[in-house]
Amino acid sequence: MSAFNNSEVQLFLLIGIPGLEHAHIWISIPICLIYLVAIMGNSTILLIIKTEPSLHEPMYYFLALLAISDLGLSFSSLPTMLRIFLFNSMGISPNACFAQEFFIHGFTVMESSVLLVMSLDRFLAIHNPLRYSSLLTSRRVAKMGLTIAIRSILLVLPFPFTLRRLKYCQKNLLSHSYCLHQDTMKLACSDNRINVIYGFFVALCTMLNLALIFLSYMLILKTVLSIASLAERLRALNTCVSHMCAVLTFYVPIITLAAMHRFARHKSPLVIILIADIFLLLPPLMNPIVYCAKTQQIREKVLGKLFNICRR
Repeated sequence: MSAFNNSEVQLFLLIGIPGLEHAHIWISIPICLIYLVAIMGNSTILLIIKTEPSLHEPMYYFLALLAISDLGLSFSSLPTMLRIFLFNSMGISPNACFAQEFFIHGFTVMESSVLLVMSLDRFLAIHNPLRYSSLLTSRRVAKMGLTIAIRSILLVLPFPFTLRRLKYCQKNLLSHSYCLHQDTMKLACSDNRINVIYGFFVALCTMLNLALIFLSYMLILKTVLSIASLAERLRALNTCVSHMCAVLTFYVPIITLAAMHRFARHKSPLVIILIADIFLLLPPLMNPIVYCAKTQQIREKVLGKLFNICRR
């Protein structure tokens, strides 16, 4: 007991889908398929970008970072999701829970940051196409990627340590199929004000990224409207469609969850759990599909690889 801050709670309990516990084994089938498609899709994106010299450009390097963050989100939530829905195993040790929430929040911050730099990339490509290559060199892109990784780690690094210092006396039932900082800290029977304040600060950083993405698109729209040709306007906007889909897929569940927690008087636990699961499952699944469908170079390379495999 003394090894865990003199706490009585030695095991947290995650939940699946309330009222559908008897159907968890069937629900696990689409969940496993989603994970499989997401992992294969993002791995394929990374492989194509690495092996094709023609894709060694800033836009595709940022896409590779997005695929890495999506893989991180998938692998972070995979163990508990499969344990719950396949084996009906709800328990998780506090240390394992703290580790999981560190990786989930870390890759969430990373994805948010990558979406921001991708919006800046689109703005530079549309606003100043002649200087685009000289502004975003491979060296600068590498520095940006390293900065994103370090920032993501440093922002969420205090989470597991501040959670571990809390005492957990009686309550041990979490609200999701995976561990989140804001969910875990509510179980504490000791003062959690530091966790509340710092968690709010990290959430503000994520929403600041969204505000800057919105500002980037305002500047993109201003630039596009200054183009005389309608065809050129549409072509410029078309290069942003994939990124806009990625932003909506990532932020809509987050904003919906926050709004429900803040404004909904009668919150349905089932709806909240479903939206929370969508938040982790949908972006890693949809991003590679959208980018393969909307980006001609990626689509051609993927189809070419598949065609070569089928010919063997």
